[in-house]
Amino acid sequence: MRRAVKLARLLTRRPWRLGLRRGVAAAVEHANALRTLDAVTVIDVGANRGQFVLAARALLPGAHVHAVEPLAAPAEVLHRVAAALGGITVHRAAVAPERGRATMQVPARTDSASLLPVGARQTRVFPGTHAVRTETVRTAPLADLVPSAVLTPPVLLKLDVQGSELDTLRASTHLLPQIDWVLCECSDVELYAGQALRPAVEAYLADHGFQPVRSDNAVTHPAFGRVQADVLFARYAVSASSPAAESAASAS
Repeated sequence: MRRAVKLARLLTRRPWRLGLRRGVAAAVEHANALRTLDAVTVIDVGANRGQFVLAARALLPGAHVHAVEPLAAPAEVLHRVAAALGGITVHRAAVAPERGRATMQVPARTDSASLLPVGARQTRVFPGTHAVRTETVRTAPLADLVPSAVLTPPVLLKLDVQGSELDTLRASTHLLPQIDWVLCECSDVELYAGQALRPAVEAYLADHGFQPVRSDNAVTHPAFGRVQADVLFARYAVSASSPAAESAASAS
């Protein structure tokens, strides 16, 4: 999205203006997908500084957002955003199948940080995303951070975890029966060493009753074709009548 156009959009809603005052630009590129949903609970895994949180609070004003972010510096900003907006609970951890500690590879732009080693294609497609330091973070299954008792349906789970999508879903298995939609950044080429690609993510979610209903924000590269996109998955029972299913053709 062109910078001037995005800035103009960011000035149209109070939560987004509050975000700008704290140095955080709302992820307005997700607006079209969010407008199709009526989520009452949002779980944002890989919340970084609150970019998606701001988008969700503006477009789903009645929803409570659980924002999960492992890194210290972005989590500090995220706490300030949460204090300004309300309706947000911050959880400081990385979602993973095992409880413990892990080392994250952190680039200058922390929204590209990953539990996996950065691959050559990542830095080729997204220059400047090579790791410049590491940080040890807490890891835990999602249910340890966001217990099922606090989930008021319908529930949206958003994942932006830089190659760890499948592991994050596996670490969220106990909550998946309560999830109505999953919005996941899926890769078509390997950007991080050992990451699962889109077909594996789709297959796992299909086994748990989800199907893709729309795809947005595709990134392409002359050498690789489509590199990644944000894919919205819906439960079969929900998708048949949901606005998301009616507005999207095929995301696969």
